[in-house]
Amino acid sequence: MKPPRFRVGVCSWSLRPEHPDQLIGLLAQIGITRVQLALVPCVDAPQWQGAVGTLRSRGLSIASGMLATVGEDYTTLESIARTGGVRPDATWPQTRDLAARVAALAATESIGLVTFHAGFIPHDHGTERTMMVSRLREVADQFKALGVAVAFETGQESADTLADALREIDHPAIGVNFDPANMILYGMGDPVAAVRTLAPWIRQVHIKDALPASRVGEWGQEVQVGTGAVQWPAFIGALRDLGRPLDLVIEREAGAARSGDVRVAMDRLRTWCGSDLE
Repeated sequence: MKPPRFRVGVCSWSLRPEHPDQLIGLLAQIGITRVQLALVPCVDAPQWQGAVGTLRSRGLSIASGMLATVGEDYTTLESIARTGGVRPDATWPQTRDLAARVAALAATESIGLVTFHAGFIPHDHGTERTMMVSRLREVADQFKALGVAVAFETGQESADTLADALREIDHPAIGVNFDPANMILYGMGDPVAAVRTLAPWIRQVHIKDALPASRVGEWGQEVQVGTGAVQWPAFIGALRDLGRPLDLVIEREAGAARSGDVRVAMDRLRTWCGSDLE
């Protein structure tokens, strides 16, 4: 059997571009031609209108899109638990409408996958979880009707809870965007073991690293790839065991030297992945 191939990309928001031309320039400096594109600016901000076509005209490819739900507040673990994903009633109508607009754009631009944070799915099968499962099905239906798949990002709940929720939702358009650092940042378990738990659903992987929090209830610390707690050789080995091609999308959300840190991550991926990396 032909060995799986990994394609390297980078998250557009990691580079903090103000407009598409700036993103193109930053990608050229780094030497990456594949990008996961934040799609909310593309439907809301005039300077990002037509961004997908602009990027493709310059020889860049879109690995996937990203939907940021309305009102997310990442100041503390408590604030994101309260405001993230589809969970809060106050922002659900706006999030549902935004998801519909993002789905329409993704379909028009032939972007086959859009990722987002579902928002702290409860472990217990109670009223709140039932509500979230219903809302997540509704979002997935919006995308599936237009031929687009969605993937929930890991970390805000344990791999076991997420796998159980995915089985409950039981939707053909839903998968997982696996972020190993988020498992550590949120204190939600070992990323290598989580890959095995979530294997049937993994559609894309974020390359990001972190150190665990020193106290329960606080954030861990995101760090440069290769300097944190992710056991990269074992992690890449677990991805190889999935036996299918995957986009490995570098994400850097902290630090002042984003482009340099992305280059370091790319170089380290070449070492860890060898000839499996395209």
